[in-house]
Amino acid sequence: MTDTSSQNPPDGSAGKDRRPLIAFTWLWVGAPLAYGLYELVRKATQLFTG
Repeated sequence: MTDTSSQNPPDGSAGKDRRPLIAFTWLWVGAPLAYGLYELVRKATQLFTG
């Protein structure tokens, strides 16, 4: 009685491996985020230690 068609991937993308795209996307977003956090900590340290 339950519809399981919504749990299966579409037929067109069943053979594609998207792991490289996902890794690239994480790097695309994560690298600037990490750099921004590094700069934030560095400048906050300068602000509070003089």
